[in-house]
Amino acid sequence: MVRHFASAVALFAHPDDAEFMCGGTIAAWCAAGTDVHYVVITDGSAGSNEPGKTRAEISEVRLREQRAACEALGVKSVTFLGETDGMLEVNLDTRRKVCREIRRLRPEVLVAPDPARLWYGNSYINHWDHKQAGLLALTVVMPDGPTRPMFPELLDEGLEPYEVPNLWLASVDADTYVDITDAMDTKLKALAAHASQGADQSFDRVRERAEELAKQANLEYRYAEAFKTFRFVDDHEEEPA
Repeated sequence: MVRHFASAVALFAHPDDAEFMCGGTIAAWCAAGTDVHYVVITDGSAGSNEPGKTRAEISEVRLREQRAACEALGVKSVTFLGETDGMLEVNLDTRRKVCREIRRLRPEVLVAPDPARLWYGNSYINHWDHKQAGLLALTVVMPDGPTRPMFPELLDEGLEPYEVPNLWLASVDADTYVDITDAMDTKLKALAAHASQGADQSFDRVRERAEELAKQANLEYRYAEAFKTFRFVDDHEEEPA
């Protein structure tokens, strides 16, 4: 059985990314008492092709839907960094913004998309913003979060360096699988909150994907989510003499 953590941050590009990526895991952790916080990097403003819709109008809807999804899952807080959807860049400004949130929230585990995934199968090219969100997770793990000379202005805000103990990347190159069988209904409820994205129309695909992951790993349970995991701090490491 995979442990849950005392606290977690899910870092992702768009409203609804986390629900698709790891909504079952988040639901299971929240039910087990984990304090889960969301950090949404973009404003979701490119989430519609409807003629006449402005970015501001689209963003307003998507942020409202994300808050509703968080309520369904039991997420403790959600922070929107406001970068422009579809134009996310890994630069000093976005690195600083992400570093600020990780130093502020100081999670036991950081969950993010795998930046190495360029495509999935023969039918999906990974979104640019997803890859950048994954890279921002890597940069906050090293060097930005734990290194005092990085972003000294954050020290002036009272945000001391912080080394993320665990990094979980939602990935097909997985070494850790989470049983989300009991959490699947909650995951789907959270996805349904993203009505503007027609997320409810993807329920069958979501179930099928979770079943495939469980079968690939030869697991006994029905539904799974998969992660490539990294551990940087040993809970049982002895203090130096």
